[in-house]
Amino acid sequence: MWLSPGRAFDIGFDGEAAVVENARAQCRGDVNAVALAGRRKKLLVADMDSTIITCECLDELADQAGLRSQIAVLTERAMRGEIEFEAALRARVALLKGLPLAALERTWRQRVRLTPGAAALVGTMRAAGAASLLVTGGFAYFAQRVAQQVGFDRFQANRLLDDGVALTGLVAEPILGRDAKRAALESECARLGIGSADALAVGDGANDLGMVKAAGLGVAFHAKPALAQAACAIVAHADLTALLYLQGYSDAQIKRLYPSFSAT
Repeated sequence: MWLSPGRAFDIGFDGEAAVVENARAQCRGDVNAVALAGRRKKLLVADMDSTIITCECLDELADQAGLRSQIAVLTERAMRGEIEFEAALRARVALLKGLPLAALERTWRQRVRLTPGAAALVGTMRAAGAASLLVTGGFAYFAQRVAQQVGFDRFQANRLLDDGVALTGLVAEPILGRDAKRAALESECARLGIGSADALAVGDGANDLGMVKAAGLGVAFHAKPALAQAACAIVAHADLTALLYLQGYSDAQIKRLYPSFSAT
């Protein structure tokens, strides 16, 4: 049946995973198989950069410093899993030493935009009783604002250090990376008294591998190959509303739970 006319179709399936892979290879849209039992999740754990928002905040800060191409290369390699995330983050932040704090506010106002479907995803799940956690290897300056804007219950992020005027080129330790993201999911499940099978985790890069593999529904969203190969669901074409369709929500149900929703 249509969950969203012309956008999302739900069909019963009882077959081999290879059938899904074959359909995915031949289809111009997203094809995923999701177990019916426990389909609607009680916890959403989401990455921020290039997932809930459309940009990589560190690359945008680098642009303000005239270092975008130099830092973006390291970002891409880290997200692909070619270099260790923590070491890459330290190296990239070091290059921003001396960047005025005003650049963070400019980046927030001029560069940071929500990914389509982000507010509907969080708002719908929240209205249905689910908790939500924004967990990012990016920075608290942006994560706090994104979490508030979208409606996340909690957030965890790395913290840039400054001297009151400019960035020092350092990031607070310990760095929140792949292992810490998985630990954050497990800790939140324990706090809520649920199992990881009741969690949905979504991200785009290699540093999201741990939490995506640990969650009952792990989604690779417009992701790098390292994550797409490990995730149980892949969204490469649709926006974040697709994560609601994966849980069986129809447009009518989403609209009822999140009245400002409009299918486009």
